[in-house]
Amino acid sequence: MGKTIAEKILASHTNDGKASAGEVIEARVDLLMVHEVLGSRIIPILKEMGFKKVWNPNRVLVVNDHWAPASDINSAEIHRRNRNFVKEQGIVNFCDVDCGISHQVLPERGLVVPGATIIGSDSHSTTYGAFNAFSTGLAATDTALILATGECWFRVPETLKARE
Repeated sequence: MGKTIAEKILASHTNDGKASAGEVIEARVDLLMVHEVLGSRIIPILKEMGFKKVWNPNRVLVVNDHWAPASDINSAEIHRRNRNFVKEQGIVNFCDVDCGISHQVLPERGLVVPGATIIGSDSHSTTYGAFNAFSTGLAATDTALILATGECWFRVPETLKARE
């Protein structure tokens, strides 16, 4: 049987060009989206692991969209820290509180392309599959590692056949 689109996309992002359903692989990430809810935990993890720079500031999007506008001092402080982090790292793709919802912003800005691997710090990051990209959401530690290295491990998804 032929390969699924997930297998094809993931294989194109591995060093050996292989990815089969059920395998655990290491793959390059094309774009990482971080919003303020998990970003507030990711940035300290990145520093704790000893990384000073993100792997590629052109392939990261930071969004302040969940607590917008900030409803309390803590949320406002997290937004401020994200703004500072973006400046320190030279991250080009930044959406502040007036920008929109992260999952709509990526396609609107042309950041989602077919065949890409796109990871987000949110469970709704699978949205980009609608654009023929491989996308998934990850928790803070895995997202921090991608931010530092541009790579992550994935279990290649299996396909189910739906019948009436």
